[in-house]
Amino acid sequence: MTLSRPNLILLAGFGSGALLLGALGFQHIAEMPPCKLCLWQRYPHALAILLAMVGLMVPGRLWPALGALAALTTAAIGLYHTGVERKLWAGPSSCTSSDISGLSPQDLLNQIMAAPIVRCDEAPWELFSLSMASWNAIASLALALVWLAATRRRV
Repeated sequence: MTLSRPNLILLAGFGSGALLLGALGFQHIAEMPPCKLCLWQRYPHALAILLAMVGLMVPGRLWPALGALAALTTAAIGLYHTGVERKLWAGPSSCTSSDISGLSPQDLLNQIMAAPIVRCDEAPWELFSLSMASWNAIASLALALVWLAATRRRV
């Protein structure tokens, strides 16, 4: 079965909406506040929803292509966040911890007092040993494929 351009755009837009609602559910219902990188992953999904609305009203390949770019952007941030969680690379200094060896007690206290409440380098939830950031990256890559399929459809 081949889906039409509007159906593919709807699927991609609803997919981003579902991921965004899931993130908000974890935040407000499960009481897991987001870190800085979690928030960064939400913005492209919000943009993708807007692009889906425009893409349903305005013909052309531009809107689905921009939707694919938004999905790839959040996937890239999710992969980066996954690497930070797995300690493969350092994250933003504003949301990860650094080495504390060699710090004086006062310096350590200053670092603790300046630390954010939610750290980017700790995964608060996992399913099949994949964090929310990892699942977002996987789902967003799938959504990018849906958006790209929409660019190939005329109707």
